[in-house]
Amino acid sequence: MTLDEYLAFEQKSRVRHEYVKGEVFAMSGTTTRHNLIVQNVARGLHAAARPRRCRVFVESIWLRAAEDRMYYPDILVACGAAAEVELIVEQPTLVVEVSSPSTRSTDRREKLDAYRQIPSLRAYLIVAQRHRHVLAYTRSGAGEWQRTELAGAGEVSLDCLGTTLGLDAIYDDVPMPPLTVGEPDPDEVEMDVTEEQFLAEVGDDY
Repeated sequence: MTLDEYLAFEQKSRVRHEYVKGEVFAMSGTTTRHNLIVQNVARGLHAAARPRRCRVFVESIWLRAAEDRMYYPDILVACGAAAEVELIVEQPTLVVEVSSPSTRSTDRREKLDAYRQIPSLRAYLIVAQRHRHVLAYTRSGAGEWQRTELAGAGEVSLDCLGTTLGLDAIYDDVPMPPLTVGEPDPDEVEMDVTEEQFLAEVGDDY
């Protein structure tokens, strides 16, 4: 499927799909925890975004990560002229994905690789929804990527917006219930990309 065919197909579809190298992938439904976290993060970013002529977009806005990749990030921030778009953001400043067991690998590998190739991107956050855990990938003014991991408490520094985002704010009023049948324990599965893996993935750009 070509990109133009995908765009035409998607605008008529009742189910959202992401587009990667000519293939389409249906997006799964979300949990109430996912929804609450998205609202909290968007709320936390909004006040810092407005004075910088940035806008916070949530869930249903396309991001063109490459010529052959179209995603629907949970949250993205675009600034200046890059925010003055109708359907597709091509120059994001910040991207946030709220991860789930079904998307965790994609968020931490495929999307990490795709997003860091976007020249305008300054930060990518991967937020867990089953426990208080955030991976933050931030790019310095010199173009070097840094990785920060927060678990339980702490704040993510977002120099691109001149603000911080704390885990207390991200998980405000978000219940963390006991595991249900068939749901993996986040403490018993791989929740992170190791430092060695990250360095190998970012290569010379790190």
